[in-house]
Amino acid sequence: EAGTEHFVPGKYLLGSVPGDLVLASPIPSRTGEPEAQVLRILEEAGEVRISGEIVPTPDGLYLRPDGMGELMHIDYKESEPYRPGDKVLCELVQRGERHRDHRVRVLMSFGSAESAGACMEARLAGLGLRADFPPEVEAQARKTADTGITAFDCEGRLDLRQETIFTIDGAHAKDLDDAVSVQRRPDGGYILWVHIADVSHYVTPGTPLDGEALSRGTSIYYGATVIPMLPRALSNGICSLGAGEDRLTLSCRMELSPQGDLLSYRFCKAVIRSCVRGVYDECNAVLAGTADAALTAKYAPVAGQLAILDELCGKLGHLRAMRGAPALESTEAAVLLDENGVCVGLTAVERGRSECIIESCMLCANEAAARLAREKHLPLVYRVHEPPSPERITALREVLAKLMLPDIPERPAPGDIRRLLEEARETPAHPVVNALVLRAMAKARYSEEPLGHYGLALRDYAHFTSPIRRYPDLAVHRILSDYLDGADSTWLMKRYAAFTQSAAVQSSETEVRAMQLEREADACYAAEFMHSHIGETFSGIVSGVTDHGVYVTLSNMAEGLLHIRDLPEGEYEIEEGWYLRNALTGLALRLGEPVTVRCTGAQVSTGHIDLDLADPAAQC
Repeated sequence: EAGTEHFVPGKYLLGSVPGDLVLASPIPSRTGEPEAQVLRILEEAGEVRISGEIVPTPDGLYLRPDGMGELMHIDYKESEPYRPGDKVLCELVQRGERHRDHRVRVLMSFGSAESAGACMEARLAGLGLRADFPPEVEAQARKTADTGITAFDCEGRLDLRQETIFTIDGAHAKDLDDAVSVQRRPDGGYILWVHIADVSHYVTPGTPLDGEALSRGTSIYYGATVIPMLPRALSNGICSLGAGEDRLTLSCRMELSPQGDLLSYRFCKAVIRSCVRGVYDECNAVLAGTADAALTAKYAPVAGQLAILDELCGKLGHLRAMRGAPALESTEAAVLLDENGVCVGLTAVERGRSECIIESCMLCANEAAARLAREKHLPLVYRVHEPPSPERITALREVLAKLMLPDIPERPAPGDIRRLLEEARETPAHPVVNALVLRAMAKARYSEEPLGHYGLALRDYAHFTSPIRRYPDLAVHRILSDYLDGADSTWLMKRYAAFTQSAAVQSSETEVRAMQLEREADACYAAEFMHSHIGETFSGIVSGVTDHGVYVTLSNMAEGLLHIRDLPEGEYEIEEGWYLRNALTGLALRLGEPVTVRCTGAQVSTGHIDLDLADPAAQC
């Protein structure tokens, strides 16, 4: 499948390292995700930095590189100080035929590999990512922020500073991209405003600030850490829509029918002053009628609007269902850290009513931005999501048959996927079906072509609402800003056609990098938490079956491996992706079934959690 990312297990890397150009071939997957093996290294990368763990062996200390399997020799004479068990950053100084023949020197130690925070610092350093910015970028950001908002900046903008506009975000968020306001139309419909920080006013093409933002592509969030796309003078300062502060925005005014249909829209440059800094949990309490006197007083200026937005959100959700947009559930877990940054718990991320309100408002504005570009023939960076490939649908249908769940067509429409999820919702297999559907879906990406969004069942979609933390949104703002200033489509095409193509590719690549890092962080923090629970018993569900064992998602959201070598002795029949059965004892582990396991080990550096069966007889 063209454009699909493949994971290469360490033993199939053939000595290749990150940055190498290789010829690879797909292999049967162990996890349900596409996998491949390297056949030949076509072009070696230049300077290569590798993070990993220092491990002792009878022959001395070696590097166990992240994601590469075999140990590597260390050139200790040229290395900075390190100790056994350290998480380190190394430079590749000599290549061999295989990883174990490579030689590295240690550049920096980050402390114990049993610390998830240290492991992630090493990974970021290996990729050249850092929270701070080059001096010339910081200087430009500070100068821009210190100038503030002048009368000249406000010229020609719609002045909305007297309007009742407010933000809703997480309690600890400082980069407030978006604000909202709403009114009723005489016919019972709605006038919805979405106001987005006008980052393109400050980050202009060809500047160090723009080059750095494009290189980073997106902010990265893990644990309590943020690697921002923009310096904090902008992201947390002049661009953030703080309450009581004059701020420049690119605003979208939308008129919606009483049923929530988008009737019309227009974009404009504005200056706003948010009157309330809303917080999700607080807004949820107000909507539920459980707010105390202090919260009731804080939200009094916007309580009426909150109620209208809640009503509108319900109607927009109904329209998504009518379109057939699949109702996939997030499998994301929140990491709970103590004062030392150590993981002390995992919890499912829950979305309340106010989170759904903001999501629905942003979806409306994103759709309007893409529709404007398509109708006016403007260049744009679209957010696209293509239908699942036939190969993935075939694999999904095979598992559905084994789970005795309703079949779906060979070329399912979004509504077919939605109906499948709804029918599975009342069965114990629902979490597994949700995960299988997620795996079957194509990865959303950015494109200069309006290819539509399968997962949202929308013809028009772009990312417009988060320019502080996503470069494609900033690119969309830049183009729409020029359009609002009077540029026609011909001029815009000449100016931005090549830019939208390159920005789409870069933004897709940096998004994948950020998602990989965030997944690695989740695994490291989960292992850090489970490290203090070795020997304890947990309930879970079989979430994957491979030739080397069974993956189990625990009730606390962590995932571990029940390796086949740790199962009771016997002859095992394995049907990849479906079940594992001991022909001698009758012990059977099937996808989607509950299982009770014991944690036997947790390697923070790799994010691996080892399990064994707490009661093998119960699985027979």
